Amino acid sequence: MEKYKNIAKRILDKVSSKGVDMAYCIVREGEMREFNVDGGEFSLFRTLFERMVAITVFIGGKRGTVSINRFDDESIDSAIENCLSVAESATPDDAWELAKNNGEKHFSLGAIIPDTEKLFFRTKELVEDINKRHPKIIMEQMIVHHNVTRGVYLSTTNNCYTSESGRYVAELMYSAHEGDKATSFFGSYVVATDLDKPFIDCAFFERELTDIENQIDAKAIDGKFTGTVIFTPDCLVNTVFDNICENFASGSVLLDGTSLWKDKLGQKVADERITVSFNPSDKRIVNGEIYTNEGYLSEDFDFIKDGKLQSFLISQYIANKTKNTRSKNMSSSYVIKEGDTPLDEMIKNVEKGVIIGRFSGGNPNTNGEFSGVAKNGFYIENGKILHALSETMISGNLADMLNNLVGISKETLINGSVVAPYMAFDGITISGK
Repeated sequence: MEKYKNIAKRILDKVSSKGVDMAYCIVREGEMREFNVDGGEFSLFRTLFERMVAITVFIGGKRGTVSINRFDDESIDSAIENCLSVAESATPDDAWELAKNNGEKHFSLGAIIPDTEKLFFRTKELVEDINKRHPKIIMEQMIVHHNVTRGVYLSTTNNCYTSESGRYVAELMYSAHEGDKATSFFGSYVVATDLDKPFIDCAFFERELTDIENQIDAKAIDGKFTGTVIFTPDCLVNTVFDNICENFASGSVLLDGTSLWKDKLGQKVADERITVSFNPSDKRIVNGEIYTNEGYLSEDFDFIKDGKLQSFLISQYIANKTKNTRSKNMSSSYVIKEGDTPLDEMIKNVEKGVIIGRFSGGNPNTNGEFSGVAKNGFYIENGKILHALSETMISGNLADMLNNLVGISKETLINGSVVAPYMAFDGITISGK
């Protein structure tokens, strides 16, 4: 760690001598050991190295930031000059702020030392398990790797955070095939701190592989109707809550005044069964955020609790601009409260609707309207799954949808990055051929 601290200290000493008001820098080094499997065969093993130096300075309310991937003195000196030049040409803004006086702290997270031999064994085992249990699956790409990152965050406001973190990651991209028939592609992944159990038993790998195999005989539905959509956990995060966060609670929509929720803190914005938190310290989240770029130590917080909006998702800078309170972290470590209804029972309660595993469409606008293609899904009628879906569109409004909740599943995806259940919403327009 001393190497990174010495580089960071040299940078801050130099920018301080140039008269900056405040500054911070991040010096980081990473190593990744990666296995690639293509077409069911091992195709590559490689070790990749990363270096990063990021410098941010503030002079008279003007901000400059530069990043490079070299540690040598000449490159760093050049980056410092470029950073100062960027600041000089910026527009002054007195809202910039850094955390103060947290002192020195060290963090060590996850699997720092890789077990490459066991990683190879688990990867080979995963290939064999998929071939045996799911013969219709064609693995378009499998990437399994161990990442370790070491570095320091140092600021002129007396914050020095050294950290090291390591994790194992398995990422799959696949589809199912039978004769001339094939499904849409789908991706699964898991992030872990150990290799104690087979990958196929992690996250929802087994469930998702089975779902894709069952989507080979997809059919279009006729006509257009208003019904229920059950979002799988990953789709719930990526399609529903990522867009809700961006369109209703992010810094950009609060700054320009377009957020539907700009005056809704403490008020009901969703069904009272919905609680969404960002909890990087949750033990089910692997290598969660430790600190923000402004130097604040990350804490867990509720975004929506029992249907009421608890916090916007904003930095201290945006909080100062909008006279709000910053969020306690800037991560995407979703922990969404599960329900008490098994998924099978949720399906039995659907008169007419769909389950979707992936959504393909444009980003919703700031009023929450969305429209796109339901991918990797199934059609439900009278409480039964009738067939896999093709050529099906869904449309609705995100803000309205949160208040049209039908149910939340007991089953919960835990993949190291998020903790999320299935959710079913009513009042969504579903269009077939």
